[in-house]
Amino acid sequence: MTTQVMYQMIVTKTESEIFYITINRETKLNALNIQTLSDIKNAVLSIYNDTNVRGVIITGAGPKAFAAGADIEEFSQFDVEKGTRLSSEGHAVLKAIEHCPKPVIAAVNGFALGGGNELAMACHFRIAAENAKFGQPEVSLGITPGYAGTQRLAQLIGKGRALELLMTGESINAAEALRLGLVNHVVPADQLISKCEEILNKIKTKSPLAISSVIRCVNAFYEKKVDGNDVEINEFGNFFGSEDFKEGTQAFLNKRPAHFKGN
Repeated sequence: MTTQVMYQMIVTKTESEIFYITINRETKLNALNIQTLSDIKNAVLSIYNDTNVRGVIITGAGPKAFAAGADIEEFSQFDVEKGTRLSSEGHAVLKAIEHCPKPVIAAVNGFALGGGNELAMACHFRIAAENAKFGQPEVSLGITPGYAGTQRLAQLIGKGRALELLMTGESINAAEALRLGLVNHVVPADQLISKCEEILNKIKTKSPLAISSVIRCVNAFYEKKVDGNDVEINEFGNFFGSEDFKEGTQAFLNKRPAHFKGN
């Protein structure tokens, strides 16, 4: 079964329990204007409680760009109030991705610069095509990253290397991104989506409850007012009342595949 919903700046579809989001601004190198960010947020939120979706892949249209930054033409005339609102809204969009209870993979098919790199970093992990480029060039425009790029880049690759990339505005290729831990895998461009599907198909064999719990526990590590250990203790204990726990343990003891239902 395949379903499609129409948005202005993205194309979405669901196939084999995977929800695909494609940023559809190829002539603009998939730059993230306000409408695109809104569409992405609404699309992600729409599948939070959809039991027909087990994973998400976000990519960009065409062979050149995942998303080559924010739409500079759009925000170049903004004042302080509008700029602050734009950053706040961008943070909200990317938090919706980061806290999605389904695994979200960024399939980085080309340039992931500025807001595009920030979008990729908000996903749970990243798979890159060999031609992908990553960077935060905002200092060249006289600004800083506005969608948590300063925060997530340091979390992913460490403070020193993040500061160097943020202050020089330089971009790195896929091989360097892999070495630094910014991406999980690098593959030929024609294998990018299939690699993401391969990983999600493995995840789909696991308990949906456990996958969502892993996401919550790991995210809790980065919440300043939350003790991630306490979150893990509570999450772990709650599983002992679930049907997925009963199924998983019985399947293990009886040496058969588990058939999880997410309850």
